[in-house]
Amino acid sequence: MENLLSERILSTPPSFVRSILKTAADPEIISFAGGLPNPVSFPQEELLKSMKNIVDKFGSAVFQYSLTPGIPQLREYIANRYNKKFGLNLDYENILITTGSQQALDLISKVLLDKNDNVVVEKPSYLGAIQVFSQYQPKFHTVELTENGLNIEQLKEVLKNDIKLLYAIPEFQNPTGLTYSAENREEIFNVIKDKNMVLVEDDPYGELRFEGEHLPYIGAGKFKNSIVLGSFSKVVTPGMRTGYIICQNKELIKHISISKEASDLHTNVFAQYLIWDYLMNNDFDAHIAKIRKLYKEQAHAMLNAMDKYFPKNIKYTRPDGGMFLWVTLPEDISALELFPKALEKKVAFVPGDPFYINKKNVNTLRLNYTNADSKTIEEGIKRLGELLNAIPVKTLSRS
Repeated sequence: MENLLSERILSTPPSFVRSILKTAADPEIISFAGGLPNPVSFPQEELLKSMKNIVDKFGSAVFQYSLTPGIPQLREYIANRYNKKFGLNLDYENILITTGSQQALDLISKVLLDKNDNVVVEKPSYLGAIQVFSQYQPKFHTVELTENGLNIEQLKEVLKNDIKLLYAIPEFQNPTGLTYSAENREEIFNVIKDKNMVLVEDDPYGELRFEGEHLPYIGAGKFKNSIVLGSFSKVVTPGMRTGYIICQNKELIKHISISKEASDLHTNVFAQYLIWDYLMNNDFDAHIAKIRKLYKEQAHAMLNAMDKYFPKNIKYTRPDGGMFLWVTLPEDISALELFPKALEKKVAFVPGDPFYINKKNVNTLRLNYTNADSKTIEEGIKRLGELLNAIPVKTLSRS
């Protein structure tokens, strides 16, 4: 069979998290592995009303083929929201609706990347992006992620190559939960502003800030080839798979639209009308505020439990929003080797390996705090703490 398969698919790693989710399907397992929004945040009753509204108002149009870039009403809503929030100058033609942010990454890759093109990603970076980019067989260049954002000196060094694409998650980064500082964002912009390349700022979690103030994007509104990725998965419902691309370069977004047309014609039109009607007839900001309050409680529950149960030589991030935090074990401990032992204690996490390019048995792991209540979080962290306390480790100071 292998001789029938393309180089592209053979170079694409399977989803590590999907495999873990199957392993952790036992209902007795407390899973911190998936990046799942809390189901209690889904506005089910409101969406049910919107289902009736759109059928009554638009009839067969919600069941028919539609425009590749997406319905104009939803695109206009997104443009207006970002104009108001970030001071941008967008119209609906700067917006392309996608089947989740994952498709957005794939479409951008199809349009931009040839084999051996140079791509810059964070170290560590979102495993789904690494998986998508890998299909197009680029040369990866990694830049260390610090507490303040990208390591600027490393970024300057990798940009000596002919870089085609820089991919970053400045807000509540997946997997670390870290946020780039305002100063770091400005430094990145100054380094790339004269480069002929594309900057992709992936922002699925930006609305989920529960501490501190919102920060400006690195390139949106300033850098011609800037792309921002957004999604309704974390703030309305993930099952609708409705994401979007924001790009002020209309020539670039036109090419991405052609790529989408070749892939799937258009994103689910019923879902687009449904989300648009929900947004127009409900207080979206009040809904988001409830999610932020919930996730703040869950994040604090996890951090408090880690402070209580984890050994003092374990380091972890303290996010100001989003869905994840990042744990660093002593250097001689492999999180991947720890994983099956955690399953024996009926608790699951994501080992750090798939978030890196060509690194194995790393001493880091990702925890998700949004898909369990506070009581369950404490019990799961207690079990994980028992496992960590049973392992002889070197003495490190907690940051």
